[in-house]
Amino acid sequence: MKQYIVDAFTDKVFGGNQAAVCILDKWISDSLMQNIAKENNFSETAFAVKEGSLYHLRWFTPESEIDFCGHATLATSFVLFNFYEKAAEKITFKTQVGKLTVEKQDDLYRMDFPAYHCNKIQVTDKMEEALGIRPQEAYIDRDLLLVLKNADEVKNLSPIQSKLKELKGLCIVVTAPSDNQSSDCVSRVFCPELGLMEDPVTGSSHCMIVPYWCDRLKKEKLTCFQASQRSGILYAERKKDRIIISGKAVLFSKSEIFVEEKQNRDS
Repeated sequence: MKQYIVDAFTDKVFGGNQAAVCILDKWISDSLMQNIAKENNFSETAFAVKEGSLYHLRWFTPESEIDFCGHATLATSFVLFNFYEKAAEKITFKTQVGKLTVEKQDDLYRMDFPAYHCNKIQVTDKMEEALGIRPQEAYIDRDLLLVLKNADEVKNLSPIQSKLKELKGLCIVVTAPSDNQSSDCVSRVFCPELGLMEDPVTGSSHCMIVPYWCDRLKKEKLTCFQASQRSGILYAERKKDRIIISGKAVLFSKSEIFVEEKQNRDS
């Protein structure tokens, strides 16, 4: 079984968010996919099988399968366009959140994602206790979006993981206006429910970050900076109820996995 490791939302190895990608001839068991994801210990390992003209795409964290992952979709697209579908202009994925399409434009991969809703909720003491600073605003959908005053508050944040886990939302997202002209907003993403202290660059959470900043800045196109230690850049555009997120990617490694299905069952 071939496996590729790709750094997404960056043009430099060791930047962005790494994902493992396995392109399969047919599905292996869920337990084997979960064990491979756990062995990799990345925020996501993606598995894809071609079904007719589409690719069925699934994502696994070290803890469980997840319904949607942006950076691993970018990583999978990079692998398919460069190794399996070199003549393709567009790739369509079948996923738990519906069909996702990706187009390659020069060195960018342009991904069509569903938009999340920014449902405003009350800022609570629990949020302040978890972050060590009181958010100015709070919104909920799949993720919890917490708006801070400025970029320094986002970059210097040292949240308490046990307290974050008490908050609602699959991912806890903090965001603020950018402090420079190269981007519109800055963010960081924490995923204690998924066993991830911090996710380096998170495409799916930008399906909530982007609508918020489009409304606040009165812009439909944004450059977004995720300020993790690895960091990454996402180019985003809102189109009605869809978010177009574009990013670069770079290959770190290509390898072979030697675990067989029978061996996995025996373990």
